[in-house]
Formats: sequence, C-alpha cells, structure tokens
Amino acid sequence: MLDGWVPWPDPLAEKYRAEGYWEGRPLDGLLRESAERHPTRTALVDADGARWTYAELDLRADRMAAGLQRLGIGGGDRVVVQLPNTDAFVVLFFALLRAGAIPVLTLPAHRESEIVHVAETAGATAYAIPDLHDNFDHRTLARALRKAVPCIEQVLVAGDAAEFTALADIDADPVPLPVPDPGDVAVLLLSGGTTGKPKLIPRTHDDYTYNVRASAEVCGFDRDTVYLVVLPTAHNFALACPGLLGTLMAGGTVVLSPTPSPEDAFGLIEREKVTATAVVPPIALLWLDAVEWEEADLTSLALLQVGGSKLGAEPAARVEPALGCTLQQVFGMAEGLLNYTRLDDPPELVNGTQGRPLSPADEIRVVDEDDRDVPPGESGELLTRGPYTLRGYYRAAEHNSRAFTADGYYRTGDLVRILPSGHLVVEGRAKDQINRGGDKISAEELENHILAHPGVHDAAVVGMPDATMGERTCVYLVPRGQAPGQRELAAFLTERGVAGYKLPDRVEIIEAFPRTSVGKIDKKALGRLIAESLRTEGIGDN
Repeated sequence: MLDGWVPWPDPLAEKYRAEGYWEGRPLDGLLRESAERHPTRTALVDADGARWTYAELDLRADRMAAGLQRLGIGGGDRVVVQLPNTDAFVVLFFALLRAGAIPVLTLPAHRESEIVHVAETAGATAYAIPDLHDNFDHRTLARALRKAVPCIEQVLVAGDAAEFTALADIDADPVPLPVPDPGDVAVLLLSGGTTGKPKLIPRTHDDYTYNVRASAEVCGFDRDTVYLVVLPTAHNFALACPGLLGTLMAGGTVVLSPTPSPEDAFGLIEREKVTATAVVPPIALLWLDAVEWEEADLTSLALLQVGGSKLGAEPAARVEPALGCTLQQVFGMAEGLLNYTRLDDPPELVNGTQGRPLSPADEIRVVDEDDRDVPPGESGELLTRGPYTLRGYYRAAEHNSRAFTADGYYRTGDLVRILPSGHLVVEGRAKDQINRGGDKISAEELENHILAHPGVHDAAVVGMPDATMGERTCVYLVPRGQAPGQRELAAFLTERGVAGYKLPDRVEIIEAFPRTSVGKIDKKALGRLIAESLRTEGIGDN
C-alpha cells in the first residue's frame, strides 16, 4: 500500500465489493482483456494515420514494461508523465501500470512551478516528456527539475533524448509482470489547485476501473465507438469519462488529435468517422462557429460531451442543429464524482442542467456555510462521497482536514442546486478559484507569485465574467512604486515557471483593497467592481 494516501474505511470497501462496484480488476486489464477478445481490431490511430491493433498495442505495453523493469522502474515508483496526445502516452501509461509503477499525470502546459511541486510531493523517481512540444523544449525543464528535485533519477524522452533516455529504446522481451492489489493506488491525478499548488489525487485500480466502466455504460460506448481525444490525454475527462480508457474497455477505436482546433479535429472526424468526443465550453463555442466555414463531413459524430466548466443553455441548444449530434453535459472532477445528462433526457434537462450522478452509490449533500443541508431546490455547496470519490489527497493531511467532513464527504467547492429529477445545476464556486474554460486557477497560488514582483505591494486575483471562457483572470494590484503592466507581469510570471493559462487576462491598479468586517480582502466587492467596469466599457459578459 502506498504510504501517504487515505483508503476507504473497511466497511465501505467491503460494501462496494459486495455490491459489484469494485470488481477486483487491475486498471491495465482494460487493454489486456480487449486484446484477448478482439486482437485484430484497431485500438489506436494517431493524427498522421498510424494505426495499432489491440494485439500490437498490448505487446508494445508489455515490452516497454519489461524495459522499465530493466531500468529499475517499478514497485510503487512514481513517474511524472508530461506527454502530449501521442501513442507514446498510451503505451507508457499501460507499461507503467504493468511494471508496478504509478503514473503521475500532468498536463503539457505545466511548467517548472507546477512540475517541481508535483515531483517533490509525489517523491517521483522519473520524469517522462516529449523533446519539443508547442515550441517549448521540455528537456530544458527536465534539467531544471533534476537540480531542484534530487530524487528524479531518470528522464524518459519521446523523441531526441539528448543526454537522457529515449522512450523508443525502453524495450525488452516480455517478462512475468506483478499483479497489483486492486485496492492499491493505480494513478495519481492532479487537482485544479483550489488552494496553493495542485494536490495529488490517488485513484485505485478498483475505483478508477469502476469510474471507466460505469461511464462507458451510461454513454453507450461499444465496439463501434470511435473516440477522438482532443483534450490532453492526461486530463481525467479525456482519459476516463469514459474517454480513452472507456473506449479501449469497450473494444472501440481511439483517435488522437494534436490539438482541439477545428482544423485538426474536424479533419480527423471526417477521416476516421469519429462517433464521440469530449470538449470544454470554449472549444464547443469555437466549433459551433467553425462549422460555418469548415467543409469537413461531420455526419459520423453522434455524441459531443461538454464539461470542465458550465455550458450555458443558449449555446447548448445550438449543438444539435449546428453539429448534428447529441449533446451530453458532464459535470465532474478528477477527485471522483461525475454527473452526466443521459442520452434519453429531454432537451430542457440536456441544455439547462449539468447532469445527475453516475452511480447509485454516489452520496450527495447540498449545504450552507454551517454545513447544514439546505431545503430541496435551494443553492448550496456540494458535498459528496462514493465508490470512486477519494477519501483524501495524497500526502496532504492538513489540507484534508479542511477538504473533507468528519464522516468522509468531500467538499467540492461547487455551488449547486438539485432539481426534483436529481439533475444538478451548477451556479458557481464557493472556493477561491477561477475556472478559465475548464482550466482551474488557484487565486492564492497566482497571488503568491505576483507578490514576488518588486513593483507589487499587494495583489488580489478574481474572476471576471466572459461569454467564451466562462471566466477570465483579473489581477488587482496595490503598487510599490511603479506597478507592472500586464505584459511585464506576464513575462515575470513566465520566468517563474507559471503555466501560460494562469497568466492574468487583465491588470487593474487600486490604491487600497476593500475589506470585510474581519479585515480580509473583500473579493466579492472586487468582483462587482470588475463586472461594473466591463459593463461601462460595453463588454458585459463577453
């Protein structure tokens, strides 16, 4: 058992097994079992058209797993994986599971600030990267990481490895592989970072396999499903809701897109006859516009999942007429709980809600600021626990004491109300976090970076409404001498290794912050201030 994670209490674990939620299957078995059932079917296709059958993909994972063991990687070792949407990610993910190692999944956009923190927290021994991606040299980041985190012993590179180890060279004849305890941690995902740096989310073989299986059933995935991965493969939505893993479990075909742009995605939908994909609202809005000028044939597309942040009712109603497919709203979190609109829901629920819980065993509470259940239909903070929702972040005992109730409910930080049908309507965030088109930005983390600038006396980060992204980031600065402008601040934050999506969209100078009665910065007042500024400028919610 991995040290530093919080397992389910024994009575609940026994209940979930007895009721069939946990089946005792290792996560890598999703690929193994499909390869045994239909070895010659196409499992994976990349953007260039290269194709792998289930048998070929399964064998590649076995050979890399053997190669990893030769390198000494296995036995609960944590490996930080930062790979884009390529076959290398898929093969390495399954190879690590089979070698007994634990993938720690990070996004391609993460930079030194996030990667150093994640590697230190995980106690990682290896780091897997591309050589170059999106005009960024990840080998330079790897060198900085090894200086900052001495426990990183090996760097594995897809492409030109320079002084490191090439992933393509990690290959050996298959050997007997360890069989994991299905109750142990299989993978570590990243939280959105509601307070400070991202937290690590432990997902076990049992709970994540159930997450995938139940999602595939609700979404109707089968061997005829052709699923296009347009979000980063390491993103929980694209990986397991039902995503890449759900498609492989069902015996379908996974197609990898390098970007979610209409130019890339629409061409792949036409070429591969894609039937399903998942996007965040800004991408959905872009696609709804792009169909006006893109000429690709999208008639194969049957299901568009939209999640990550709330999709408004008006654009939701445009999806079926514009793209010719069914919309499924998805509201969930890498920590566990998933809500889906069902494929047979009426339009008013599909367009106007964010779905209802995936599992009959999901337990839901909606509470006020004093943790008292609110009356039915009223808004409050969503609390949840269940067979695939974590019981604690990894190595974060102090944070867990605040993030969970004494009886194990996870405080999601989302404000919701529940309809009589059981569907949830998301109405905002209780936590100090900006949801920028599905990318979660911790106000506290960004403020801490900004406060390091010599021209900043104090800083407050708030969300400002935006029709495309849902929210964008506004920074209010109390200056120390000459305050930095937006470009200077962005350059400063980039130099500190802050990911690009976290850079401020707007900078406002203020002499002093409004304060609450107990002396805290009144961020609600700042939110009203920026909203009024946008209205005055004629921007409104756009």
